[in-house]
Amino acid sequence: MNEVQAAKGGPDILRWAMVVAALIGTAAVLYVIASASFKPKHDSGLGDLKRGALEKLVVVAATPTPAPGAAFTDEAGKTVRLADFKGQVVVLNLWATWCAPCKVEMPTLARLQAAYAVQPVRVVALSVDRDADLNLARAEIAANPPLKLYRDPGYKVAFSLQPRAQGFPTTVIYDRQGRERARLSGGADWSSPEARELVERLLAER
Repeated sequence: MNEVQAAKGGPDILRWAMVVAALIGTAAVLYVIASASFKPKHDSGLGDLKRGALEKLVVVAATPTPAPGAAFTDEAGKTVRLADFKGQVVVLNLWATWCAPCKVEMPTLARLQAAYAVQPVRVVALSVDRDADLNLARAEIAANPPLKLYRDPGYKVAFSLQPRAQGFPTTVIYDRQGRERARLSGGADWSSPEARELVERLLAER
């Protein structure tokens, strides 16, 4: 190639290089925008409550899971489903009399229910005790008014949760639309300021 040909080709090569660089830059911007739009959004309204008594709280993402439709019974043997409590903030507590941490936290659940006795808040203390231990479950609830006894000896609700309950106690928080918003595995103080604030925020939602 002579000097004249090189001189003519120089601007063309530079122009193509600039076009390619611009295309790469545009593609990179579009990738960032697309990635951001597909990232799951997390609930910013409850995440800050992962502290104090609720340090182990797991907050559900922006698309909450509806409550399972599995049936359980109340103390009179009547069939109940979580959907029956729609319109209320529901604190579902899975427990058993053979579970020491369950019994430790039970009075705090009772205090939480008492604090919201005239508001749309329901603490559902759901025992998984077998029928042979029904009297033990009744005695535990009787010692912690105003809680009421609910029973699920077949673990239907525990197995219907997504993901399943990992152990006992497990407490699941549902908003007034019947959607799971948070969950805590293990014992906690449900009469704590953090627990009260969690309930208050869900009550304030429309």
